[in-house]
Amino acid sequence: MPNLPDVVLWSIPAFVLLTVVEMVSCRLHPDEDAQGYEAKDAATSIGMGLGSLAFDFLWKIPIVAVYTAVYELTPLRVPVLWWTVPLMLLAQDFFYYWSHRGHHVIRILWACHVVHHSSRKFNFTTALRQPWTSLTVWPFYLPLVAAGVHPAALAFCSSANLVYQFWIHTERIDKMPRWFEFVLNTPSHHRVHHASQGGYLDRNFGGILIVWDRLFGSFVAETVRPRYGLTKNIDTYNLLKVATHEYVSIAKDVRRARSWRERAGRVFRGPGWGPAPASAPAPASAGEERAPVGESASA
Repeated sequence: MPNLPDVVLWSIPAFVLLTVVEMVSCRLHPDEDAQGYEAKDAATSIGMGLGSLAFDFLWKIPIVAVYTAVYELTPLRVPVLWWTVPLMLLAQDFFYYWSHRGHHVIRILWACHVVHHSSRKFNFTTALRQPWTSLTVWPFYLPLVAAGVHPAALAFCSSANLVYQFWIHTERIDKMPRWFEFVLNTPSHHRVHHASQGGYLDRNFGGILIVWDRLFGSFVAETVRPRYGLTKNIDTYNLLKVATHEYVSIAKDVRRARSWRERAGRVFRGPGWGPAPASAPAPASAGEERAPVGESASA
């Protein structure tokens, strides 16, 4: 097994320090247009983050079992060397892009990821607002394991990706140098991702690199000030409700659905999907008699 460091564990002191610095900065040099901090919101984000650590440990048991089985079955092996680790990071970031995009456009996956978007603030504690149902993420990385990447190496790359994304959850940084903004994910790009305005919805899915969004047509630059949160905000600080509210909404919609096709759509189509309303029948022209539904009119 590769001997790789626990990136998240080693980064916790930096997370705490940066959060304190940002809080002090917001207090000493407030930006009237920025969202800043609110005690209950920050506490909810931290609570969701702590809860996610416990639930992620639970979910790792079946995930590691599946990854290990796939790794043992594949004849391929990618050695952990100084030059292969950057390539694995690049590949993991590519699959992260598609996982992240999938969790925005498929409602049952969005029910997991929506937690991260449920705050109307945007600061370093928002980065900690993580879901408790991340069991939906692992299938996106199976190709890497099947290609011979050791599950421990994949865990290292995923942790590095997560740690990188911490610093981009801030309004205190405006824009990075132009070359940086073109290649890498930045606070400006990620503010767009967390915005709830129509033109910003479902954009900028990249983790470390923003080039995937540029290549696959999901990039939008920050122009107007983002409005954070959901299109329909949940207005609660209850951790259990924050973690499960979209699953509850899906269950209600499925129960009210009138057909199996609608039930499937409520689960597997986009978060805003709904069946098209039945159109009113067109009035019959003069001298014609409208046929009953399901029958053809006789000539």
